[in-house]
Amino acid sequence: MGTIVMNNGVLTGKFYDIQGFSVHDGPGIRLTLFMKGCPLRCPWCHSPESQAFHTELNWMEIKCVGLEKCGRCLGVCPHDAISPGKTKAALDGSGDIQLVTTDRSKCDNCGLCAKACMSKALYMCGTDYTVDEIMERVRRELPFFKRSGGGVTISGGECLCQPEFTLEALKRCKAEDIHTAVDTTGFVQWEVIESILPYTDLFLYDLKGFDADLHKQVIGVSNELILDNARRIAAAGGKFQIRIPVMPMYNDSVDAFEMLGRFVLELGDAVEVVQILPYHNLGTVKWERLQANKPIFEATPPSDELIAERRAQLEGMGLKVIVH
Repeated sequence: MGTIVMNNGVLTGKFYDIQGFSVHDGPGIRLTLFMKGCPLRCPWCHSPESQAFHTELNWMEIKCVGLEKCGRCLGVCPHDAISPGKTKAALDGSGDIQLVTTDRSKCDNCGLCAKACMSKALYMCGTDYTVDEIMERVRRELPFFKRSGGGVTISGGECLCQPEFTLEALKRCKAEDIHTAVDTTGFVQWEVIESILPYTDLFLYDLKGFDADLHKQVIGVSNELILDNARRIAAAGGKFQIRIPVMPMYNDSVDAFEMLGRFVLELGDAVEVVQILPYHNLGTVKWERLQANKPIFEATPPSDELIAERRAQLEGMGLKVIVH
């Protein structure tokens, strides 16, 4: 957990994705930097590859050409973590192919199998970049930022768990007059948030639920720090886009939204907009890529009617609401 310092002393951060032309992570067209590692364990997480702080092996079944055509991964693993797995029909209709499976209890994420994999079905998730490398990528997007009023969003995982890198990247962006947003769970020490406040134009702030006991039971951490940090950001003059993921059987009720809405009102003019994020199950395939041998959370996505009702409920409280 935390920022990585390379042997030569250069500050680096670990990322699992970088997305250009992003239009849902703050105003305008943005470059969103997804940093690796998160202290929360939301069972519905649509980016499970973001949770671990280390670079880790992933496997994309659809790319695997089978042991008959490749099989290189079997011979290179020093821990015998990879073995023949299930069979399935080849995409080209040529018959059945045998896939591989990974024993995660043996795998140490050395990456030798990913290097050997002919089709890149096995790949390593988590790349280290220096701030200079990130800024080179940022500058390629400047024409889009200027025309749309966009900028850079640093997201995760939880980007503030790599605080030194995040702070330096924000400072560099502001020095070049680039709009900055930080997408955060709020589950970090106040001192970390306080350090980035002068360089953060907007916080994309997740509020997953107001009930403290339920929050800890389902997500694994208490929400007290999250709510307290939101209050302190508002008091310090920070600006918010509050994000509420709508989860069946967790926070989709009238009562749950009543409590969330009251808290958002408590933050006052600091809140520019509330964004409702209906649960979807498109992330389940990413859990399969981790081959973690754990139950995968799936639920029925909320109906359009329910989302419309919750939006109207918050708007009736005087809040500006958008749905993504």
